[in-house]
Amino acid sequence: MNAESSLLTVAEAARRLSVSASYLNKLRCTGGGPAFVKFGPRRVAYRLADLDAWVSQMLRASTSNGAAEAEARAPAAVAQ
Repeated sequence: MNAESSLLTVAEAARRLSVSASYLNKLRCTGGGPAFVKFGPRRVAYRLADLDAWVSQMLRASTSNGAAEAEARAPAAVAQ
């Protein structure tokens, strides 16, 4: 399999993750989504390995773990 065949379009990646394409588009702008490849001003693609890695990062043991983990990863506020 060559590198090009392992790339998914936004629509294909969204279907694989069971999310909407607009959600992936939003994550690309705000951050926190899977890594992506950008070819020029309009073409975006996702590698299967990056989608799988992102899904692995989303694993939680309970719903309360997400907030504490997010706080721990957030940069400290700058004191003025």
